[in-house]
Amino acid sequence: MIILQITPEIGAGTGVGAVARHLEEEWTREGHDVRRFTLADCGGTWLARRDPDLLGRLRHASRVLWFSTVGTVAARRVLRSLPDGTVSICHNDAAAGDVYVNHGLLQVSLKARGHYAYRLVRNPVHLFTVSRDRLRFRSDTHLFVVSLTEREASSLTSLYGKVFPQSVVIGNGVDVARYRPVGSHTRRELRDQLHLPSEAVVALFIGHEFHRKGLPAAMESLRHLATDHHLVVVGGTPRMIEAAQQEAALQRVSDRVHFLGHQPDPRPALAAADFLVMPSLYEAHPLVLLEAMASGLPAVATPVGSVPELIVDGVNGWVTDGSAEDIARCVRQAGVADADAVSAAARATAEKHSWAEVAERYVRLFDAVVAERTAARRR
Repeated sequence: MIILQITPEIGAGTGVGAVARHLEEEWTREGHDVRRFTLADCGGTWLARRDPDLLGRLRHASRVLWFSTVGTVAARRVLRSLPDGTVSICHNDAAAGDVYVNHGLLQVSLKARGHYAYRLVRNPVHLFTVSRDRLRFRSDTHLFVVSLTEREASSLTSLYGKVFPQSVVIGNGVDVARYRPVGSHTRRELRDQLHLPSEAVVALFIGHEFHRKGLPAAMESLRHLATDHHLVVVGGTPRMIEAAQQEAALQRVSDRVHFLGHQPDPRPALAAADFLVMPSLYEAHPLVLLEAMASGLPAVATPVGSVPELIVDGVNGWVTDGSAEDIARCVRQAGVADADAVSAAARATAEKHSWAEVAERYVRLFDAVVAERTAARRR
């Protein structure tokens, strides 16, 4: 089978692009002919660079507009040139492809952060995205739309009413060979490398959107915990980190918050931590949650996105309401739990969501795409 993936970029550490990369690897391993349509194929290579702060935001906005417009026209042209039987899957922006993967709904994200109308109108790209996706979901642009969770599928119909593409739920996966638990000796070595106290209780935060993912509450929670509790923060631009450091100083916890910045490989930080803290306001199906669980780390997380489907409170992690006080409560519960049992339960959950299984579910969906086309030709 020829499979064309349509997405601005494909590669590790790029969020949606990482999903596309994992699927590409699995489909190729199974003998499929997997091809790409990215920014490079529609003259947008100049937009691919990731700059910090304001320039980065402007470049990201330009990427969205470019791939949604120029990318759509170019992708449709490429699709017309491919052999019959080719199946196409779009992950972001472009309005082209048999299958569209809904990696998150902008309106739901904005509402979760409060002041929805203000957040929507202050950013012209938000207005463009909402209008584009209304056309996407209310037209025959795609045959199927994949939501990552049942909750996202429900939100889709709540927002748009009758959605034209047929709805399917397929979650993200994790590389269970790459992300694995480590021994206590390795953990101590990594803590030494990261300048962390060997006997500290270490929470790990990973994310590039500090406020949406709840970093302020995670830092404040340290005020409600003993002084041997520390927080490691991976991600963020230099300006974001500077602002967060100032906030940590105001909270009087700066000596217990460790900023590592962008890390191309999160495994050392995962291996050095005791648990992941993810008090997000909105998520769809975050890769970092499954990566942490595959590494044997339980998570303290708010019940957003895939969290209710993955975390059994007190068994393989803890569910928090996101306040600093409740995060601290969950951390204290984690401290008295059977660490080996919780770690094993987290790992067992992740093993049910390997990329091999996720890729196979997509192949079954592609078979349905071919069958739908065949039926349409007969009508």
